[in-house]
Amino acid sequence: MALSGCQTDPGGNTITWYINPDNGGQDALAEKCSADSGGEYRISTSVLPNDAESQREQLIRRLASNDSSIDIMSLDTVYVPEFANAGYLEPVPEEYTESFTEDVIEAAAESSYWEDELVSAPLQANTQILWYRKSVAEAAGLDMSQPVTWDQIIEAAQSQEKEIGAQGIRAESLTVWLNALIESQGGQIVADPEADPEETELGLDTPEGEKAAEIMSTIGKEGLGGPSFSNLDENGALLRFQGENGGFMVNWPFVYSALVAGVEDGSIDQAVLDDVGWAPYPAVEEGTPGAAPFGGVKLAVGAFSSNPEAAFAAVDCIRQPENQAEYFITDGLPPATRAAFDDQAVQDELPYAQAILDSLETAASRPISPYYSTITGGIQRSWHPPADIDPATTPAESTALVLEIMRGEALL
Repeated sequence: MALSGCQTDPGGNTITWYINPDNGGQDALAEKCSADSGGEYRISTSVLPNDAESQREQLIRRLASNDSSIDIMSLDTVYVPEFANAGYLEPVPEEYTESFTEDVIEAAAESSYWEDELVSAPLQANTQILWYRKSVAEAAGLDMSQPVTWDQIIEAAQSQEKEIGAQGIRAESLTVWLNALIESQGGQIVADPEADPEETELGLDTPEGEKAAEIMSTIGKEGLGGPSFSNLDENGALLRFQGENGGFMVNWPFVYSALVAGVEDGSIDQAVLDDVGWAPYPAVEEGTPGAAPFGGVKLAVGAFSSNPEAAFAAVDCIRQPENQAEYFITDGLPPATRAAFDDQAVQDELPYAQAILDSLETAASRPISPYYSTITGGIQRSWHPPADIDPATTPAESTALVLEIMRGEALL
């Protein structure tokens, strides 16, 4: 694979950082930390595939062959348990454990451990918020200065003949949505994520799962997600939201920068951007804050790295609050450390930043399980399309399918 960023040097102190595709923010951090190290290390970057599953496959195949070139990984948070359980991650040395978790968003810190051992360092802590068209909410009589529920949004969209943007596609985003709905009610998809497949208990066939199914199926059956809802991903949801039928949408922070870019290139009217507001993730139960989806990226050191000491020193530099703040501004990906949200540049350039932080404080992770790929695969197969979800049967059928797959009794 082609390498970017700092070039290999003859001194042998170059470490390789496998990064996610972005707008150049990780390359910039690699160059900055290389310069700041005083010659202790130089960071070379190698770009992983676009989607998280392909990133996972590439890294797992290389780590399975004891690849010593993988010094640092930008690892999607849901894959940390699987990699750690397989022995592919170097545990964080004691000298860094406090600094890697201090002042870090709770969900970001919790998901960095496996079996009570810190195995990764939080870098990004992504989450979704509720985006809405001010004119639609006002016409529907919704007070958006107060928390709103999914039922209220559904009623408002129906009364105004507008759409609700969510991710109805058969993909990871569908599991993200389902997990948020269940967690918002105090439930969990997996009761004990560290349990063996034979002992795993799922929280799908529960009152929380039934209510989640009711919300998802209503949006699908009533056409509130639009005509292409079963194929709608994050970008597709945004396109419909900024159109004439847009009303409400749950989505990630990239929405704002995408709308601003649309105004700048003339594809979106300024009036559309002026009509967009943001609020905390919707609640399922009135009086109980919604548990927004939690995502993000961890920095992990490969178990077979030939220079783990330099790798961890580089991780320590990369994730400094000022660097996280800069990455938030340039690439739109929220930091895992609260202090980075206090950066004046963040507050000046990203007016929605406080809403993101508020949402992160109540965000909930997807199951922190080494079998997560199997779990989400079974969910995507049994909860799609949303219009076909039956609250009376889907949760039970999905439970049976996921457990059969986990136990090797069925194929995904």
